[in-house]
Amino acid sequence: MSHVKKIQLTLWACLLGTVLSFAQKRSSPGDVFFFQYEYQKAVDAYEKQLSKGVLTKQQFLNLADAYFETENFEKASKTYMEIFGKDSLMDAHHYNKMLRSLSQNSNTDGTNGFLAKVSSSFPKELMENMEFNKQLLENGSQENQLEYDIFNLNGNSPQTDFAPSFYDDKLLFSSGRQVNKKLRYEPGNEGYFHIYESNIQPTGLVASVQLFKSLKDTDYHEATPFYSSKLNSIFYVLSNTENGGLAFDSNGKNALAIAKQAIGGSYQLLLKDLSTSFYYPFYDDASGKLYFSADFEDSYGGTDIYYVYTNNGQVMSAPINLGPRINSPGNEIAPYIFENSLYFASDVFYGLGGMDIYKSNIEDDGFGVPINLGEPINTEFDDFGMIIRNEGDGLLGYFASNRKGGKGKDDIYGFKVDEKPGLKTITFKGAVVNQSGSSQTVANVEVSLWDMNGAMLAKTISDESGEYRLEIPYESELVLDASKERYSRYIKKFVQDELDALQNTTFDIPVSLYDDLVEEREGQKVVKLNDFYFKTGSTQLNDDIKEELTKVVDFVKAFPDAQLRIETYTDSRGGSSTNFKLTQARSDAIKKYLVESGVPATTILYSIGYGEDKILNNCTNGVFCLETLHKKNQRSLIVVLNDNVLFD
Repeated sequence: MSHVKKIQLTLWACLLGTVLSFAQKRSSPGDVFFFQYEYQKAVDAYEKQLSKGVLTKQQFLNLADAYFETENFEKASKTYMEIFGKDSLMDAHHYNKMLRSLSQNSNTDGTNGFLAKVSSSFPKELMENMEFNKQLLENGSQENQLEYDIFNLNGNSPQTDFAPSFYDDKLLFSSGRQVNKKLRYEPGNEGYFHIYESNIQPTGLVASVQLFKSLKDTDYHEATPFYSSKLNSIFYVLSNTENGGLAFDSNGKNALAIAKQAIGGSYQLLLKDLSTSFYYPFYDDASGKLYFSADFEDSYGGTDIYYVYTNNGQVMSAPINLGPRINSPGNEIAPYIFENSLYFASDVFYGLGGMDIYKSNIEDDGFGVPINLGEPINTEFDDFGMIIRNEGDGLLGYFASNRKGGKGKDDIYGFKVDEKPGLKTITFKGAVVNQSGSSQTVANVEVSLWDMNGAMLAKTISDESGEYRLEIPYESELVLDASKERYSRYIKKFVQDELDALQNTTFDIPVSLYDDLVEEREGQKVVKLNDFYFKTGSTQLNDDIKEELTKVVDFVKAFPDAQLRIETYTDSRGGSSTNFKLTQARSDAIKKYLVESGVPATTILYSIGYGEDKILNNCTNGVFCLETLHKKNQRSLIVVLNDNVLFD
């Protein structure tokens, strides 16, 4: 049986409950087998129909899915591709299956080609997640990988065992081992799931496995427990029932609800929908949020992770999707929070195969890039449902897997490790802000991170709101670079203390638009300054002049390739020769101040005094003018000589 089929039977198909074949008339035997999760029988029936040319478009898609579930990835990819070329039946979830089928065939060119065709339909967060994990897995992270002591639990059975959960010094888990021989769940060919308890030994192994009897009694599914120490309650999923029997929706489906059972106290049904199943509840004692998995209409693919706000476990809001940073076109299940990190499982196409376990750092306004934990936690098979806690000098954890060498369909594995699983990362996020205008944000700015050897580590483009986000494996030093045509380039080196201080905070990147800093005056482009004046006959720079010249310093820092000419003029009063000398001295004084303030001397090609040669009005020699009119001729301009070629 395929690892994909196993996980669907144990977590989606099995937990979805029984689909009554008589509740809804199917158009063919293939449909009956398909909706009862008998995928190989569905393949045989659909292929027989196909040979007669009577498959509908939806049945042809069902056949592709059946190939996928039976691990016939070559036929699955061919069938999906044929559907993709003809119709729009395929959605993001099917794209994920298509990409996984191609990767299982080691068809790298086909995977990349198909991905290029459909990537525009994926959120940018998914593509960022993919690139990050692709680099991580391809380049190898062995030097950063932890030493795990992984062991198969002695309490596993030949049936399905999964969903471990801490319960003080005990371990709870779900199992398909048969309790009542009269009640069997046909798709899994085993008993309905029930919750068991066992004692955790110092070695991490378990003892005294027995049925957990603190829950409301039921003959049907009860699984994926989570114990909240704050509420002293168990959250778990169970089959929808009515009058002691299974309850079905109009399509003949029995779904799973989420319940809360106080230890020794009351029982509450929290989330129920006859047509929608809820999986893997996790209650966060710190925030009061109840996390779970479900396949709602707003999902990004298959099963997504959601949360609801609660008041001591009582649901107080509608479900909220964790968004495209966490949820993918695949299936996401089994959320678990440990030390400000979210652990969960996903079968997104860029993983190692089947379900993989990921870790995402929790941020103030969302989540970091989910990082594949890599081997040996993840394998080409299904690995899911991780829990972890501090134990002695290290950590103790458990997860489920159908990897080779187990005792049953899915087994629970324990592990011990010295440090928290998951690669340490650095996150830069915030907005690119135009500091030369009204502090509006700037879209389409290229933002990149570089190591100290000049290698690019990551790159992104700020979105329409000017927001950007980059996450990379931890570095002690790096350089941030941001650039856009006609904007100033921002480059800054960060050292370890600065990088550590930035985590879980935002960093806005200041840039300036060239056109905000210059203007047209007297037929040439000049740095935009307020008018300033020297005292009569003086070459000394007062505070007002220095304040304006600071803008020139900032302009040169923003656009270091600019070439400048300083021009100073005066009015017609006084002798012509004296005025030339006075304005030249003033231009030289301005240049001296700018150079002392950090402007390279090579940037200022000329500093010229024009005296009274360029009078802007009628206030020439011998003409009476008001002081305000004379002042119009007293001016200094900082001309940008290479304005026309600066951005070529």
